[in-house]
Order: sequence, then C-alpha cells, then structure tokens
Amino acid sequence: MSEGITTDYIADLSGVSKAFLDGKRHIQALDGVTASIRSGCVTGLIGPDGAGKSTTMRLIAGLLRADAGSLNVLGHDVATDPLRVQQQMSYMPQRFGLYEDLSVQENLDLYADLQHVPHSERPDRYGELMHMTGLAPFTGRLAGRLSGGMKQKLGLACTLVRSPELLLLDEPTAGVDPVSRRELWEIVYRQVETTGMSVLFSTAYLDEAERCDDLLLLHQGKLLGQGKPAEFSRRMQGRTWLVTGGVTQSRRNLQQQLVQQDSVLDALIQGEQVRLVMHEGKSPEQESWSGGGMQVEPAEPRFEDAFVAMLGGVGAIPPEKARDSNAAAVGDGRVIEVSGLSRSFGEFQAVRGIDFHVGRGEVFGLLGANGAGKSTTFRMLCGLLPASGGHLQVAGVNLREAPSSARNRIGYMSQKFSLYGTLSVLENLRFFGSAYGLTGRRRSERIEWAFDRFDLREEADTTSNDLSLGYRQRLAMAAALLHEPDILFLDEPTSGVDPLARREFWQRINTLAELGVTVLVTTHFMEEAEYCDRLVIMSEGSILASGTPHEIKQAAASKGQAIVTMEDAFIALIQRAPA
Repeated sequence: MSEGITTDYIADLSGVSKAFLDGKRHIQALDGVTASIRSGCVTGLIGPDGAGKSTTMRLIAGLLRADAGSLNVLGHDVATDPLRVQQQMSYMPQRFGLYEDLSVQENLDLYADLQHVPHSERPDRYGELMHMTGLAPFTGRLAGRLSGGMKQKLGLACTLVRSPELLLLDEPTAGVDPVSRRELWEIVYRQVETTGMSVLFSTAYLDEAERCDDLLLLHQGKLLGQGKPAEFSRRMQGRTWLVTGGVTQSRRNLQQQLVQQDSVLDALIQGEQVRLVMHEGKSPEQESWSGGGMQVEPAEPRFEDAFVAMLGGVGAIPPEKARDSNAAAVGDGRVIEVSGLSRSFGEFQAVRGIDFHVGRGEVFGLLGANGAGKSTTFRMLCGLLPASGGHLQVAGVNLREAPSSARNRIGYMSQKFSLYGTLSVLENLRFFGSAYGLTGRRRSERIEWAFDRFDLREEADTTSNDLSLGYRQRLAMAAALLHEPDILFLDEPTSGVDPLARREFWQRINTLAELGVTVLVTTHFMEEAEYCDRLVIMSEGSILASGTPHEIKQAAASKGQAIVTMEDAFIALIQRAPA
C-alpha cells in the first residue's frame, strides 16, 4: 500500500465539479461531489446515462482536471501529481482499450511496455493472466477476431499486466453475455481477495450492484447517496410486491395495466409475476384495482427497487393508436418461418440448420453467448446476409429469393443504433423516412409523430452524436418505426442503457406487440428475456433450448433443484452444452 495512505480510504473526493462546453451547450457533468472510496474492496459507481460516472473515473485517473474541489487518490493530490497516481492504478475504459489489429500476445506486450513491466517478470504474469481468463489457447489470434466476452477478458488482462493498487472499470460488462459477466467478476474478486486490490467500477446492470461492498449513486452530476447495497434496499421495506394475474391474463397485459395506476411507481415482469414498487404510503391491498383475480404478496426489496424509487420511476407511456397489420402470415399465423437455416463463412459454420417460427404480435427472443451465431441468424432474418442453406420466410416473402420485397415491412434497430452522428435529429428522421420510401406529407406526418411520441421535439436540431445514450436509443427506435413496419428487429437495443431508459423502451415494445407488431429481439439482459413470449437459446450455431421463459427454466433445472432466474437457466444450459 502507498506510503501516503493513512486512512481506510483509497480515494477522497471533496466538492468536485466538472463542466464541458459542447458547442453552445453547457454540460455540468459533476456538481460538488464529495465521497470516499474504501480500500481493499469493490465499490460500485451507479447512475443513469449521463449521471457523471465516466467523468468521475477519468478525474480519479488524472485524465481530466476538475474545475473545482480536490481529489486525493492513493495518497496523492491528482491535480499536482497525476503521473504518480497513474503509476499505481489501472483503468479499463468502456471499449476495453484494445488494438484489434494486434494479436492477444501483442496487446499484452504493448500494455506491459506502457506500464514498464520488467521483461523478467512477464512470462509468469502472462501465464497467470491467460490461465485466469481462459485465453491461453488464443494468444496468436487477432483481438478483432475475438468474441465480445473474450475481448472483455483480454481488456481486463491488459489492465492487470501490472498488479495495481486501484483498478477502475468503466462498464466492463456492457454488451457481453451472462457467462462472460460471471467469469469476469470471479476474476476481479479473486484479485481483491488475493492481492488486497481496490476496485471502482461503473455498471448499467443493477444486479451487479448487489455484489459490491459499497455503492456511490450519481444522478445528473450529484451524489444522491453512498452506502452498502442492503442499506439502500432496507429503505424500500413494505413498498415491494409480487402480483399474479388471472388465468387468461398475459404477464405483459398485466404489467401494462399496473404501470398505469397512480399508486404504482414501477411495474416489472419477473418470472410468471409482475414486481411492483408502490409510491410511499401506498399498498396494493388498499387499491380497488387489486381485485379481479389478482393475487398480491409482499416481496423482499432489492437495490434496483431503491434505485428506481430514488430517481422517481419512469411513468406510463401513452398507448399507441390501433393500426392494421398487413404482414402476411402462413398456416397458424406465423409471420417468420425458419427451417434448416444455415450459414457458413468458408469452412466455418456459424449457423447449423436451425428451426423456429414467430407468430404475429409475438415478442420472440434470440439469446446466446457471444459467438453463438445469434447475430448471424439475426442478419439473415433481416435480409442483410444471405443464408447458405435452409428455408427462411419473413412477412410472407422467401428471403432467399426476394429479400428486398420484405424490407418495407421490416423495422431494424441495431446495437449501435446506426444513426448518422453528424446529422441532427430532424435530419436523421428525414433520411430514414426517405430510405423507407416515405415522401411529402406522409413523411412530415410521421416525423411529427416521432417528435411527439418519443419527446424529441426540443432535440430536433441536436446532432445525434451529442445526444445522451437514452435519447439516441429513442431516436433509433423512432427511425425504425417511421414506416409503421409489421415486424420489428431489435439487436441488443438496450446495451449500456440505464434501467430507467430500459423500462421506458420495453413499455413501448409491449404496446406495439399488443397492437399486433411482431418483435424479434436479441439481448444480454436476462431479465429482459422475461418479456418474451417465447425464445430460443443458441450455442455453437445450434439451438440448445426453446419455449416460453418458464419452459426454458424448467428445462435448465436439475433434478430436485428449481431455477428461479433466466440468468441461472441461461448459464446452466450453456455450461451443460458440448464444447
């Protein structure tokens, strides 16, 4: 431990403020933040998109200079001695900081050079890191050819080439599957336990916040609170409930009904039930709407409940107007039909003869570990990639014969939102409207609809690069829906987005599904998989399991052991699959 540290804290922030000038806009990223980060433990930096998490990390790392206040890190004043601080810590940014045209080994060597690791110490450290991350067989592979989970673990290995006293991880698990997330946290906690390393990490996954020893909760640049996860959860005693609907009522319909109630702060599908967070002083047992076959029981509060309550919840999204669906369906109402679908890249078979179907108005999940083949399958379904074999029909059109004729019935929202960063919100909407064949008055009407429906009017002249992640997500979804498609493809649409934005997003999706729009979604948020009517889980290009979320959990359960969460089911199925 550094000689300068005389307390139980590895970092102290006192009245820290930081602002940025973005064109003519003044952005107050941090506003008088005072906090202490404990030594030898894992501290979570939690907050919605734009809360100031990344700015806090960069200030602590000495990559930015505070406008006001002071930061003492590892016993040193960051303002006067940033290099001294940087010599004793490591920082893993959101995109891992890898060089994709270098191999795994070359990335390790580069970081070892930058961190002045003696050559004599490298072989043992490399061996330890490669064993720890499971990357030993891949040292010669280019980083750009690794799966998302493998890139994540390589990024972590590079930051640990020199064992730091303080490790900063900025959303290290965004966009990777649950197996890779769990493996990363095993590595991190092993380092904390064996070396006494201190860790500060930010995350959009609030279940990860439950793992922390301590939490800092940021919102709009201010510190809302600091404490252990259980301390936040205890404040919610008596306000969290589980509701089971009637026999004929779908979970989605029940959730939509409950979120409209004035006494309800939050309603979230959880397994076969809906989890409620009530406004303070309210109870579902006191409400007239709690009858009608509903069963209500108290639930143990979670940190996520406290997080949503502190930020005021999302509120109900107004329902969409009824619409006519023109998607051609076959047989028993199937809008998407996949049979024997395969795709090869040279000798590598990414998708291996899979079969499934999706009905009109259904929310269908396509899940899998990084590299499982789900993105390849997704692109084939969208008509963006030709299939190597099998039958593929979308909206009544055989995509292997006439892919272009199906595209005007399809809306597509990619993981990175596919917006034009230098164009304004209005210009993006005009471009996508034209691309989908909208012109004149019809295009203007739909742009007005997008402004109103997604609350984008005040941002009309803002370039999409300057929007917060939550607003970029809104704009991307508005663009995908401009031409009123019958089928909506969503490729990890909430990756990296905070929980409030995710809730708002899924309210919109549920509303569309109720109106008959077919939705196919890929996601790494296993709680979101609960929103699906049915789903498939892929591994190594094949389907491991398919069915409703409840059926998937039953299939994953071992004898005499029930599986409660989709994440546990996913991990059990992936680990059970042949290598």
